[in-house]
Amino acid sequence: MRTALRFSRKQLGIPYALFCALFVVFPLVLIVIYAFTDAAGHFTFANFLDFFSRSANIHVLFTSLGLAVLTTAICLIIAYPVAYILARSSMNKNGVYLLLFILPMWINFVLRTAAMKELLFILDGLGLYSVADDYFLSTLIGMVYDYLPFTVLPIYTVLIKLDKNLIEASEDLGANKVQTFIKTTLPLSLPGIVSAITMVFLPTTTSYVISDTLGNSKVTIIGKLIENQFNIGTADSWHTGSAISLILLVFIFLTMFFTGKFQENSSPRGGGLW
Repeated sequence: MRTALRFSRKQLGIPYALFCALFVVFPLVLIVIYAFTDAAGHFTFANFLDFFSRSANIHVLFTSLGLAVLTTAICLIIAYPVAYILARSSMNKNGVYLLLFILPMWINFVLRTAAMKELLFILDGLGLYSVADDYFLSTLIGMVYDYLPFTVLPIYTVLIKLDKNLIEASEDLGANKVQTFIKTTLPLSLPGIVSAITMVFLPTTTSYVISDTLGNSKVTIIGKLIENQFNIGTADSWHTGSAISLILLVFIFLTMFFTGKFQENSSPRGGGLW
């Protein structure tokens, strides 16, 4: 008789643990080692001091954070009403409408960026927009265009699963449409908003393909700065690049920590009626 193969949860988790060790933990350990050592292998904080002592690096850091904040804010302003309308539309239509928004996610990232560049140049040729006047704005438009679907989807997923009985109960208690939205719908949709912020804010600080393509390499973000350091090939360039990467990781962890805290502190049952 053949005996069926059975694996425990620990055994099934071994491939995942090996993957994390090789492709997550090991590279992070290397980054930390390079960040806190010099070319001779001696322990030092010089890599971090060198980064913060250069005004150009500080400008790149604030440009990256500013671009990420603006992109996230604009995406949320556009995505929430869209997700709300999709969630409240009929089941036969919302699937088609949602497909139109998430379809760009299936297209190659570089191809989408190149298409937006061509569109901006067409508008430039028609005199409706000047690409050369503001490369930062062109980069911002490209960021919003590329990451908007990643904002719509998590918000829509939360809104479509909201218990309609809670909304009806709010209206039965005398709340109007605006009060119901502010006190019930918005608090209950906070998990989707937090997920959308995480999916947009973090990648925009490193997506230098968009800034290179639409910003004509005039807009430098911290991801591009890291790439430049690793491509220089000098004795200390990898150490400097690792230090910048570690600084970026700190900002990423802080963002995830505060968004997680915000989600924990938000009431899962909505706000009070009055």
